[in-house]
Amino acid sequence: MLSHLDPRGMCPARTVILGAAGFIGRAILGELLADGCSAVGVDRTKVDLLSPDASGRLAELLRGEDALVFVAARAPCKDVAMLVENLVMARAVCDALTRRPVAHVVYISSDAVYRDSAEPLTEASCAEPASLHGAMHLAREVALKSAFPGPLAMIRPTLVYGTDDPHNGYGPNRFRRLAAAGQDIVLFGEGEERRDHVAVKDIARLASLILRHRSAGIANAVSGDTVSFRELAEFTANAFSPGVAVRTTPRQGPMPHGGYRPFDNRAVLKAFPQFRFTPWQDGLRELNARALQSREPVRGRS
Repeated sequence: MLSHLDPRGMCPARTVILGAAGFIGRAILGELLADGCSAVGVDRTKVDLLSPDASGRLAELLRGEDALVFVAARAPCKDVAMLVENLVMARAVCDALTRRPVAHVVYISSDAVYRDSAEPLTEASCAEPASLHGAMHLAREVALKSAFPGPLAMIRPTLVYGTDDPHNGYGPNRFRRLAAAGQDIVLFGEGEERRDHVAVKDIARLASLILRHRSAGIANAVSGDTVSFRELAEFTANAFSPGVAVRTTPRQGPMPHGGYRPFDNRAVLKAFPQFRFTPWQDGLRELNARALQSREPVRGRS
C-alpha cells in the first residue's frame, strides 16, 4: 500500500543511508550508486546512534532535500537490553529529523511486526508482534510516524538471504556455507516448516524504486512463495560437488510461527508493475554459484 509523490521516478537529490555497513544497508547503497544516484553511507564511525550527541551530529549531516534510509539496528533483537538500545537509536534519529526535516524517509523494518496467520499476510494485516524483535521494529515505526510529518515508507522484509550475510542465520545463508565447506546440513526437526525468503538484492531494488518515486506507506519485501527448509537444504546440498548430506535433529520446542507463514506480495507488484521478486530457486542458484567460486568459510552461529 504505497502512494507515489513523484511519478517520474527520479533519483533523490541525495540519499543518506544510516547503517550502510550492514547487510541490507550495503546492498541499498550499492544499488543506488550503480544507478547513478547520489548516495552517502553513514556507519557508526561517522554517527554512533547510541552516543549522547548522535542527534546533533546527524542533524548537521542532513540537508532539507535529502532522502534518509534508516536501516541501522542491533538485530535480531533478542533481549530487553537490545530493545532499549534500538529505541535509543530511534530516538536519536527522530530528534535529528525534528531539528532538520528531510524530503523523504524510508525505514527498513521487519515482517516480525505481523501477528501469525494461516492466511497470506498483506500490508493491511494486523501488526501485533509476538517477539521482542517485532516489538522493536513496530515501536520504531510508530516513533518515526510521530516525529516526521513528511512522506515515510516502511519496508518490511521477511527472511533475507544473500552473500556477505553477517548473521549466518538458519536457512539459505547457513546451508550454503556448510555445503561449500563440505559439511552436512543439519535441520531443526525434519525441516518441515515453510517460510518465505527474499533476496537482499530485491530489497535493495525495491528501496531504490521507493526512493525514486518518493513513495509513502508500507511495502512487504516478500517473494510470495513459501518453501520448506528441507527443500532449501536439499536444493543447496545438490548444488555442490561432491554433494553433502542433509541430516535431521530432534526439535527443541515448537516450530516458529506454527510452521507456516505465507505472504501476498500483490500490493508491491501493483505499485511497481515492472518489478519482480527473484524466485527462490533462481536466487539460490546464484548464491550457491558464488559460494562455489569463493568457497566461503563457515562462520559461527548468531
